[in-house]
Amino acid sequence: MPGLAMRFLGHSTVRLELAGSVVLTDPVLTARVGPLRRTSPLPDRAHFADADLVLLSHLHADHLHLPSLRLLPRTVRVVAPRGAGRWLRGRGIRNVEELAPGEELEHGDLRVHGVPAAHSGHRFGPRSTHGPQAAAMGHLIEAGGNRIYAAGDTDLFPGMAGFGPLAAALLPVWGWGLSLGPGHLDPHRAAEAVGLLRPRVAVPVHWGTLAVGGLPRLPRVGARMRRLLVEPPHRFAAAVAAAGERTRVLVTEPGAAVVLDGMQPVVR
Repeated sequence: MPGLAMRFLGHSTVRLELAGSVVLTDPVLTARVGPLRRTSPLPDRAHFADADLVLLSHLHADHLHLPSLRLLPRTVRVVAPRGAGRWLRGRGIRNVEELAPGEELEHGDLRVHGVPAAHSGHRFGPRSTHGPQAAAMGHLIEAGGNRIYAAGDTDLFPGMAGFGPLAAALLPVWGWGLSLGPGHLDPHRAAEAVGLLRPRVAVPVHWGTLAVGGLPRLPRVGARMRRLLVEPPHRFAAAVAAAGERTRVLVTEPGAAVVLDGMQPVVR
C-alpha cells in the first residue's frame, strides 16, 4: 500500500505511518499491565518515541495504559473516547482530545472517524458501577487513498458492513486469558467480521502478548495458555480462507513489521 507502513507492537498496539504522521493504537509498551505479564519482547523504543497521534479505543487498562502513555513524547496528541478527557488529564496525560462514534477529526493530512464498538466502556469492566466510563469505540483512519479500521475491542455488529472500502482491518482475535468475556471476537467471529468488512488485508491483533503472571508455566492449564498465545491468528486465517473470502490475512508476530508489499490504495 503506497504511503503506508505498519508494525504490530503487540496486543492491540499497532504503529501506523501514513501521510507524514506516526499513529499508535491503544499503546501497551511495558513488561506488565496490572496482574498481566508480557510474554513477547518489549517494543523497541524507536518504534514509539516519534509518535504524533494516539488513538484510544476504550478505558480498559490493557488498552488505556497510563504507564505506557507516560513513555510517549509529551507533545503527542492523545485522542480518547468522549467523556474520558478530564480523567486522563487528572492523571498527568497532556494534550488530550475527545472523540465519539459519529465524530471525526483531522491530524495533518489524516482524517480519523470514530465508529461504534460492541464492548464495555467502563474502566473496570461491565459489572462495575464505580470509576470512569465512556463509550468504547473503533477508528477509521484515512489518508492517501488508504482507509484502515482499528477495531479496538468489539464483538460483531451489523454496522461493520458500512465501513468500507477498506485497505486494512486490525481485528482482535483473542485476548490475554483462557477464555473471552462478552464484547470480544474469537478467531471464528473475527472471520465473520471479515465477511462484513471485506478489507483488502486483515491484521490479527490482541493476541500473543499478555497473560496472567505465571499462568503459562502451570501444569496442564499452562499448556493450554501457551497454545492460546500462538494459535488464534492462525485459526483466524484458516477460517477466513474456509469462508472463501478474498481478504489476505497477514499474521504478524508481535514486534514485527506488517508486510504490505504490492498492495494498492482502495479508497474511492
